Amino acid sequence: MSASRNTGAVAAAATLLAAAPLSAIFQTWTWLIQCAIAVAVVAGVAALTRLVRAPLWGQVLGMLAALLLALTWLFPSGSELLTFLPTPATIGHFADLLAGSMQDMRSYGVEVPDTDPLLFITVLGVGGVAVLVDVLAVGLRRPALAGLPMLAIYSVPVAVYVDSVPATPFVVGAAGYLWLLVTDNVDRVRRFGRRFTGDGRDVDVWEASPLAAAGRRLAVVGVVVAVALPLAVPGMTGGLLDTLSDGTGSGTGRGTGGSSGRIDLFASLAGQLNQSEVADLVKVTTSEPDPFYLRYAVADDLRPSGFQARAASGRPANRDLPNPNERVGPGVQQTEYQATVEVTKSLSMSLMPVYAEPVRTQDLNGNWLYDPNQQIIFSNRESSRGRKYTFDYIRSTYTPATLRAAKPLPADHPVRRQQTATPGPVPEVENLVKGLTQGKRTDYDRVLAIYQHFSADNGFKYRLSTESGSSGQDIVNFLTNKVGYCQQYAAAMAWLVRSAGIPARVAFGFTNGSKRDGDTYTLTNLNLHAWTEVFFDGIGWVPFDATPAYGVPGSTRSAWAPDTDAPEPSSPETGATDSPTGPDSSAGPAGPDNADRDTDSGLSLGGTEPAEQPPVWPWWTAGVLALLALLAVPALRRLALRRRRAGRADATVAAAMADDTPSADGKPVMVVEADATRARADAHAAWAELLDTMVDFKVRVDQTETPRATADRLVRDALADDTAAVGAARLLGRAEERARYARDPLTGEPLPPALRAIRGALATRADRRTRLVASVLPPSVLLRWRIALADASGRLVALTGRLRYRLLRWNPRRMLADRAAR
Repeated sequence: MSASRNTGAVAAAATLLAAAPLSAIFQTWTWLIQCAIAVAVVAGVAALTRLVRAPLWGQVLGMLAALLLALTWLFPSGSELLTFLPTPATIGHFADLLAGSMQDMRSYGVEVPDTDPLLFITVLGVGGVAVLVDVLAVGLRRPALAGLPMLAIYSVPVAVYVDSVPATPFVVGAAGYLWLLVTDNVDRVRRFGRRFTGDGRDVDVWEASPLAAAGRRLAVVGVVVAVALPLAVPGMTGGLLDTLSDGTGSGTGRGTGGSSGRIDLFASLAGQLNQSEVADLVKVTTSEPDPFYLRYAVADDLRPSGFQARAASGRPANRDLPNPNERVGPGVQQTEYQATVEVTKSLSMSLMPVYAEPVRTQDLNGNWLYDPNQQIIFSNRESSRGRKYTFDYIRSTYTPATLRAAKPLPADHPVRRQQTATPGPVPEVENLVKGLTQGKRTDYDRVLAIYQHFSADNGFKYRLSTESGSSGQDIVNFLTNKVGYCQQYAAAMAWLVRSAGIPARVAFGFTNGSKRDGDTYTLTNLNLHAWTEVFFDGIGWVPFDATPAYGVPGSTRSAWAPDTDAPEPSSPETGATDSPTGPDSSAGPAGPDNADRDTDSGLSLGGTEPAEQPPVWPWWTAGVLALLALLAVPALRRLALRRRRAGRADATVAAAMADDTPSADGKPVMVVEADATRARADAHAAWAELLDTMVDFKVRVDQTETPRATADRLVRDALADDTAAVGAARLLGRAEERARYARDPLTGEPLPPALRAIRGALATRADRRTRLVASVLPPSVLLRWRIALADASGRLVALTGRLRYRLLRWNPRRMLADRAAR
């Protein structure tokens, strides 16, 4: 038991070490403290269950119960008993935390803050892995398989981290796994006592065999290669070559591939707008009297599922940036301004909010890069959380005449080829665009016609919750239902403009909001916004905001894209707060549409109308029924086996013939002939049932005893006071003895009634717990399954050994040795 406790402790420590890569996701170390508490509780209960010699399934149930208690204590709902005993309200609270974790994962970028939902799902996952690792390493003695759940923890930061996961946490996790393997190996060696070298001497000190030493060297080399390879291979983001050599990028200077395309921009936007709490995200001070939107990302890759962000690439943002004056034509008025942005700790992402067309930055290091094509500042290594920086930017303004004079882009222009691509022809979209642009001679007039289509006169309404459709295409659903918010408006207009052959994309950022103090704007999560940008030759990217102005606090309109909808009388006035209270306003937490928020936060254009929250009790009922069905499997298996044996024993007559000679009363005589083979099989079945019954009621079974000796011991130990059961036991012993050793087996005896008599006597003698376990979880069935699992495992090990031996025959070293011997 001491060795098992030692291995269990190492398994718990290895689980915590394997969770080290999660440090790349969280901002603080609260998750580690809570995970350590949960894993310690699980490991302690596992040690106690092994101390009382509980079966493996009992250990698993104990560890799961311990994890539940730890979660109840760490994440209370306020309705617990004695602060750690869960109630039905606690389970409901856990379900809310799970749902909240999905929302937080869509809303936050790495590094994430310590929110209760994210901490809960982390502790739940690490605690579940601790249970699996303990079962595999200690219960099943298969520590190598424990690496699979430990690897599952490492896959989480690999999937969500903006850059490649740092090497140090991986090394820590690998060291924990190797520690677990070494501990199990040492424990296995100790079970055999003193080691013997084979040359006639004992070994008291550690002497590694050549094969073991080679294995350890290969393990060390494998870990080193796994860590060093991503750092040295070009093309893997965040690699060592990114800081030592030049790459390729837009413009001059060092370029590097970005990973901002991994951020689900639409999901983050929807998640923030649907939050019930208002949080300050950005404070910006600008010298521009009436600034446009502060932007941080674009999505310009249009796929059937909607717009997606491409991976960014560019030059360090602390160098001189491209001058937009070099690529604009006449008629464009450009003015240079300066802005200072302070990102709060509530906003954490790999993108830096800036106004369009920045020309120089201050207070940013070389880890922040500028992509001149997307006009964004991003990083593969750092987060914008808590940063304050200053930058100069150009504000371009245009007149409708200037835009109308712009020439259409040539068909082979790179921007037109890339930014007019659509997933394929959609008849509804093509027909709408054709009707809107008919008779329009310039690109600007075509874009303006599409822009003006999204107006209240055409039935379009602003609402955070959107309606579903039956077309199977989100763009068609939105154009048909005409209900949505900035996500749908911006993406739909960009799609229509692209269908007209004009480059377009979706931009993300903040409106000016309504919290203004002089030249300083405080922007909240409710000011997050999306709009459309259209490219004109000789001018560049021009913004168009098709979202109704009354639904967006701090909305800005321009001369080339005026507000086509007059503000409704009940719309909120720009001023006091970020929480509009008009009946048509739904951008704030008090908006009427926040009662049914949009739950479709993916990249779709239309979304779905959230249905009424379904009742939870059917799911709980189904879960309870499924659990009961699972627990009933051993009992059903035992019942089926008992009935099969009883049916076999009841049919002891193999054949019957009617004699032609009548009896004294004139009736025919029935002559019964017994089948010896069938009688012998019946006796074996009855004896097997008797042994299983003894196992179920905790009566010792000795396979080395004869049937008569087993029957006598059963009578002496358990059936001394029951005459009927004593006779039944001796009958079954005699029947099995005759079936094994005699020429003619015992026939014509009522074996099934004898079994029932013995089972009844044992049940009367046993306590309540033994009777319950024998009925619900029969030990005989569990023992048979355990033996079958061990046999299957042994066969698998033997098969693996044979395959290994056959593969070794083709070992080059061995083949060379055999050739040299010849």
